[in-house]
Amino acid sequence: MPDSSSSNNDLMAANLEAIRQRIDQAATGSGRRGDQVTLVGVCKYIGTEMTGQLLAAGCHQLGENRPQQLWEKAGQLEGRGVEWHMIGHLQRNKVRRTLPLISRLHSGDSLRLLQAVNEQASRLGHPLPVLLEVNVSGDQAKHGFQPDQMPGVLEQVSTLEFLDVDGLMTMASLAGGEDQARRDFSSLRELRDHLRGACPENVRLDHLSMGMSGDFEVAIEEGATLVRVGSALFEGIDIQGRTGD
Repeated sequence: MPDSSSSNNDLMAANLEAIRQRIDQAATGSGRRGDQVTLVGVCKYIGTEMTGQLLAAGCHQLGENRPQQLWEKAGQLEGRGVEWHMIGHLQRNKVRRTLPLISRLHSGDSLRLLQAVNEQASRLGHPLPVLLEVNVSGDQAKHGFQPDQMPGVLEQVSTLEFLDVDGLMTMASLAGGEDQARRDFSSLRELRDHLRGACPENVRLDHLSMGMSGDFEVAIEEGATLVRVGSALFEGIDIQGRTGD
């Protein structure tokens, strides 16, 4: 009988390589290099064992949507070189336990959260890289700042000394397909470019986190520097309860 674990490992490694090739091609097509785009492997719907397989395949930048799952996996995979990204909504009462484990927060979606993160980062003694989440699509179900709020938000976060604010994040609209996704990603890039003209000195907008399994190439073409890819990494692998990116 074939070893399903070994088969999964081989398939996951092949999927990872294929995605990296697609990233390289999309970056080259938009006048950049593939190494200017960071792949964050989203593991919100897989268990710790399969997350470890993804890590063994060579994906060390891992993203979690749910703090409790991040806590569990970070504990079990400690010492294996993971850089954890918190990419989902983070409640303030989970900040204290989450911050010591992560290398970046993608979902800075409210001033109250950012203030709580700053306070905890000050206790840890080092700034945390943070992206500000912008709801460019206007979807009511999404978290994030409205685009017209951003000049004021940047001024306020510039006073939070333990936040290293270095970019923006968005999610494409749930409806509209690839064309709408491109418009959303283009809107975030244009907003970033506009904001750079009056950005506080201690705020940098170098990064754009946008794009998931179904649209990461479009996101790269529109300027993404971080893409959050989940389900494409597990193509062909049977995962019970799989829910997508």
